Amino acid sequence: MFNYCTVILLFSMLLVAATKNKVKGNQGQFPITQNVTAIEGGTANLTCRVDQNDNNSLQWSNPAQQTLYFDDKKALRDNRIELSRASWHELSISISDVSLSDEGQYTCSLFTMPVKTSKAFLTVLGVPQKPQITGFSSPITEGTVVKLLCSSSGSKPPADLRWFKNGQEIKDVTYAKEDDPNGKTFTVSSTLNFRGDRRDDGAVFSCRVDHESLNSTPQIATQVLEILYTPSVKILPSIPVPKEGQSLTLTCESKGKPLPKPVLWTKDGGELPDPERMTVNGKELTINILNKTDNGTYRCEATNKIGQSSAEYVLTVHDISNTLFPTTTIPSFTSATVTSSATITTFTTTSAATINAPDPSTLAGKVGPDHALIGGIVAVVVFVTLCSIILLGRYLARHKGTYLTNEAKGAEDAPDADTAIINAEGSQVNAEEKKEYFI
Repeated sequence: MFNYCTVILLFSMLLVAATKNKVKGNQGQFPITQNVTAIEGGTANLTCRVDQNDNNSLQWSNPAQQTLYFDDKKALRDNRIELSRASWHELSISISDVSLSDEGQYTCSLFTMPVKTSKAFLTVLGVPQKPQITGFSSPITEGTVVKLLCSSSGSKPPADLRWFKNGQEIKDVTYAKEDDPNGKTFTVSSTLNFRGDRRDDGAVFSCRVDHESLNSTPQIATQVLEILYTPSVKILPSIPVPKEGQSLTLTCESKGKPLPKPVLWTKDGGELPDPERMTVNGKELTINILNKTDNGTYRCEATNKIGQSSAEYVLTVHDISNTLFPTTTIPSFTSATVTSSATITTFTTTSAATINAPDPSTLAGKVGPDHALIGGIVAVVVFVTLCSIILLGRYLARHKGTYLTNEAKGAEDAPDADTAIINAEGSQVNAEEKKEYFI
């Protein structure tokens, strides 16, 4: 009896241990998969792994629950689907030339009791088509409003569009997207508006598509801008200060698109008055042996099919000697000699030109006399003259000569000349008493 019970107990223990080992083994029998992203037209690789497998079968099925592979046996007739690896621990397949219709959830099944499964989602990226730039008809006229439209279809998810001008990105643009007819991809567009300017002539505008399916090779469309504009004109003289006897060349620089026709030179609104001295050679007007009659306004006109422009140059011919200082005579009071009978005043003159005669060649930049110097000289002359008059007056007042009146009493009543002389001799004694002074 004891032996029988012992045998039953041992058998029960072995059964429990076997059951635990089986449960532990089933926990390691679970398929493992990962989501996959593929580019349209590329290849998608699906892999299912099992760490512990007791010779149980593995199977891949598509989103429509159609079996693709059962172990190493192909179940669906699709030449794009190939077996990559098949073992008790792994089942891997590849799908080439992936299309948008292949996107969805794929299932890996491990045939245990019960069946265990794992899901893997296949994402297919729609590749955007090369962008196209429309809305531009080359060439355009300056000032015209330009509207460039860049569009690209077939992207999934929607692609990004970026504008560039000569390599510099332009931010002020509008963006739009819409669904394609297949309901899976998108068409994106971007609009660039600007006004044509001559500075944009020859500029390269680029539209670039950025998308994760393109990796490092974005799609780019370019458009070279051609703008027609009226000429711009300016006149350049050969010398800054024209003088009599010199030669002057005026160059008419013109730029336009299309190129301007030969320029036209006029003076004061009419033809050039002296063709013998005034010669035109292309854009240059040369005036030989300048004189005062050449003064005036010279006009240069340039024309193309877009329009006409002009520039003017006012010519003023300067004298060669108008920068010399004039000769000025400066009077100066030198001495005054006074005696009891006369006043002697002597004036001498000194030429200012002998004091400092500047070299005419060094005064080319000065025009006319120095008015401050002339004013000072005049003031000195007036002051010296007034002083001389005052001194002369004071001398005459103090040194006036004396004289005798020679008038005798009764002389007027003398009957003859002899009597008058005799009477006059008697009156000389008191002559000193009859003196007159001028004050």
